[in-house]
Amino acid sequence: MSSLIQNEIDFLIERAKKQNPSINEKKIRAAFECANAAHEGQKRRNGEPYIIHPVSVAEIIVEMGLDTDSICAGLLHDCIEDTEFDYKAIENKFGTSVAELVDGVTRLGMLRYSKEQEQFEDLRKMFMAMAKDIRVILIKLADRLHNARTFQFLPERKQRDKALETMEIYAPIAHRLGMSRIKWELEDLSLKCLDPIGYQEIVDGLEKQSSQHEEFLGHIKENISEKLGEAHIESNISARVKHIYSIYRKMYAQHKTINEIYDICAVRVIVDSVTNCYNVLGYIHDLYKPIPGRFKDYISTPKPNGYQSLHTTVIGREGIPFEIQIRTEEMHKMAEYGVAAHWKYKQGLNKAGNEQAFAWIRQLLEAQQDTEAEDFIKAIKVDLFADEVFVFTPRGDVVNMPAGATPIDLAYAIHSAVGNRMVGAKVNGRIAPIDSQLKNGDIVEILTSKETHGPSRDWVKIVKTTEARNKIKQWFKKECREENIMQGRAELDRELRANLLFNGFYESEEIQQNTLEKFSFSTLDELYAAIGYGGITVTKVINKVKDDVHKMRRAQEKVERVLQPQPAKKTAKSQSGVIVEGIENCLVKFARCCTPIPGDEIIGFITRGYGVSIHRRDCVNVRNSGARDEEDRWINVWWDEEILDHKLNQFSTGLQISTRSRIGVLSDVAILFAQAHVNVHELSARDLNDGFGVINAMIDVSGVSQLDNIINRIKNTKGVLDVIRMADGV
Repeated sequence: MSSLIQNEIDFLIERAKKQNPSINEKKIRAAFECANAAHEGQKRRNGEPYIIHPVSVAEIIVEMGLDTDSICAGLLHDCIEDTEFDYKAIENKFGTSVAELVDGVTRLGMLRYSKEQEQFEDLRKMFMAMAKDIRVILIKLADRLHNARTFQFLPERKQRDKALETMEIYAPIAHRLGMSRIKWELEDLSLKCLDPIGYQEIVDGLEKQSSQHEEFLGHIKENISEKLGEAHIESNISARVKHIYSIYRKMYAQHKTINEIYDICAVRVIVDSVTNCYNVLGYIHDLYKPIPGRFKDYISTPKPNGYQSLHTTVIGREGIPFEIQIRTEEMHKMAEYGVAAHWKYKQGLNKAGNEQAFAWIRQLLEAQQDTEAEDFIKAIKVDLFADEVFVFTPRGDVVNMPAGATPIDLAYAIHSAVGNRMVGAKVNGRIAPIDSQLKNGDIVEILTSKETHGPSRDWVKIVKTTEARNKIKQWFKKECREENIMQGRAELDRELRANLLFNGFYESEEIQQNTLEKFSFSTLDELYAAIGYGGITVTKVINKVKDDVHKMRRAQEKVERVLQPQPAKKTAKSQSGVIVEGIENCLVKFARCCTPIPGDEIIGFITRGYGVSIHRRDCVNVRNSGARDEEDRWINVWWDEEILDHKLNQFSTGLQISTRSRIGVLSDVAILFAQAHVNVHELSARDLNDGFGVINAMIDVSGVSQLDNIINRIKNTKGVLDVIRMADGV
């Protein structure tokens, strides 16, 4: 064992003892020896011995202030996955608690951040593990934090994937657990991979302004310290520049450069009591002019993650605004380390006092029981990302809601019956629209009727919280079955026709049965009803039907091909890029129903007075020709390679792009076409239901090879779900 690694473990145990004198040094050293032996000979991507990683993870766990078992699990967390050391061996040597923690972290490490259905199941497992023992996710956060510090040693694509996963899942979880220090570092490290140019621009800007910031903040600290000294209030004053990602978000939201952002400095004042927090606030407002509307009292109304502090933004010298946070030492520890700050295992963390801290985890698990994958992912992002607003009932009760919540959300948060009987709302004593967004401090009264008329279907699109959305869907599921069936069938039929799938679906009992089995329904009426009340999105059904119709038609084509395979090419000349068998210099046009391009297998149809129409051999009109007695009008054709060698020849074809509804997705696709030097004839978009949309484009390409390249690039665009050629037999 190298002296460097030995020094690391000695330093770790020394720090752990400072955090908790009753720490079990012998058990931690045994865990280290075990991990060191298990990982012997293994290297990380940066060339370091692998044991450096688990030791670094354990150091982060020590910094959180966790217990002996958590530190041991941090040292052993990769043993089950990467070595021959298994669960039973860990349990025998270190006990069930350590073994279960290691096993839980190992399972989280196997989660795949991929398709929504898989992501839904993986996140559900993550939250179940968190609900069982919150230490699992704390250890996983430590693991992810150390890995994020070495993202630069991964391949570029994997760097971006891991950084995006960290930004969208792990940083928000750290925020929800109140662990701001870890959240900030995860965000900054992820941003460095996702937008290295933007990141470096902020770093360079801060370095240029560092002397100014230092002088500015030093002067403020001196003024506040002098003022509080006169008032005989003991305090600890610190100042800092806000972390890089928060500045990046501000620049992006306000469309400003780093030089145009002024409120990037913050001062923190830590005092000995809640009373002095409010006293300090008064003295600071004597020193500096507060900005109206920028004061927040998180002491009297803490955030759901337990965060408490007074926030005020004031104007300093030269008119520069800056934020001041005032809190006690206990509040400060909670702000830095969140749930880990009160980790006292001699008392246990499952006491009643912690019930509220983890209520959101249980709510998410309850919400997923009757929720589709897409809705659950959305719910997680709302619950993890959303800022909070605090509103009051007329009785003075404080209710916490996500930013953007409406009176309908509040009604269902109070009780299902209140939401179902809601007919209106008063905000601050005045009648307000039920879709108005609530603000901090609003006093909201829900107006109800004695008769239960039930919610409106439009409310599903208005509400912000998953809880309200699920309760509305449950009401329609229970109360309006016949109406749901009618509405669901009408909606499904409309989309089937729009996608040219209507006949394919209703003429095939096999496709209907496959669709019902896929979504666990026994009859079509049940499927219609689920679409009607919002239990399943019509987009998911359409995607399933489309896949089945494609498969069915491809199978039919093999068995019932109307025409013989294309014969060997004959020597002939062409002006259009297509040679027609037995005919020279005839009028040729390309069919709009299937838009053939070089590289497609093609066939010609002799029209009445309009020459030869060129179709793809898999075109629906070719396959259906036998039923219309038109076989004798089909003729063999092939591409003229001599003319096609010239890249200037362009052929039109259509694309159908399935997307999530996202601002800018149409613009991104248009820019991609421009970058690929593709001429666009038509470009249109329309929204479907539940956050999905379709973009249709008619473009010019030189052939299948170029088209495939363009399709692959479009599929990699953010928000794009699938790309298919239009009118390709569906």
